[in-house]
Order: sequence, then C-alpha cells, then structure tokens
Amino acid sequence: MQIDKTELAAQVKQTGANIIHTIAAFTGEQFNSTPSYGGWTAGQVAEHLLLSAGVAEVIAGRTSPTTDRQPDTHLAMIAGVFLDFSTKLPSPDYIIPAEGYYDKEEMLNKIKLVWDKIGEGTRLLDLSATCLDFEFPGVGPMTRLEWIWFYVWHTQRHLHQLKNIYASVSCAHADRSA
Repeated sequence: MQIDKTELAAQVKQTGANIIHTIAAFTGEQFNSTPSYGGWTAGQVAEHLLLSAGVAEVIAGRTSPTTDRQPDTHLAMIAGVFLDFSTKLPSPDYIIPAEGYYDKEEMLNKIKLVWDKIGEGTRLLDLSATCLDFEFPGVGPMTRLEWIWFYVWHTQRHLHQLKNIYASVSCAHADRSA
C-alpha cells in the first residue's frame, strides 16, 4: 500500500493550528473556569491533550515493518470512535488531568511543540511501520499512520469540546460583567 502523506500532513497542520487558535481565544480566567454544565476546564482539556501527546514519542520510537496487515487497518474504527461527538468516552486514568490552575501560555507553548513534532514525523518517517513502544488499549500495536490519525481525530474531538466550554464560560463571564 502506497501512503499519500499529503492529506494527513494537511490535517496535521490544520488541526494543530485550530487547537492553538481555539486555546488562544480563552482569557486566563476562562481557561481555568468550569463550564456551567460541569466537566473539565479548558486548561484540563489542554493538559489531557498533552498527557496523550506521547504519540509524538511513540511514532519516533522503536518500529518494525508492518507485514501482517495493511497500515491503515484500524483507521475506520478510530475515526468512528473519536469523531462521534454524540458519545462521551472515558479516559484512561493515566491521561486524566488533575484539578487546579493551568497557565494558558505555558500550555500553548507545549502544544505547539507537540504539533511541530507530529508534523515533522508525518513528513519524514515511514508511516507504514508498526510502533512497538506502546499499544493502543483494546487494539494492540498500531502503525505510525494510525497513531498520527488517532492524535488528529482525538484533538478534533477535544476542539469540539473546547468550543462548547468557550461558549459556556464566555457567556458566564458576560453575565457577571453586565
């Protein structure tokens, strides 16, 4: 299977830019405010994305040639799960963010670095190789192609969440100012 990196590279670039733009729109206070409906703050969502950013290290880590399946075998399943915004997905304990204050600028800088690494990996690495340093829960080893698409779709899912949080905390802030 020949992998066309063009679409993936465009999605990596666009999703990285969108998450940075969306987080930048929050004030420091809004970034750490719980939405009216409960749940995570924008700061906690950003921390969750950083906790799951080990993808950048996984794709740069140990690999082996993928010989037992097509490199894109798991893409439809991953997309089906992470792009279904009508379902709430539980996070594994190791990527649940702590409660507390998060510095927006510090988080933005870290997120920019993650997306730079993922963009570089998309351009330079053999995306058909199977990553050996971490297995996706319930799936097993995944290719670089699958890991990168996972991070894109996982981030797009949380972009949707961040937009909802922004609407809630912006409205609450406007109500207090009135």
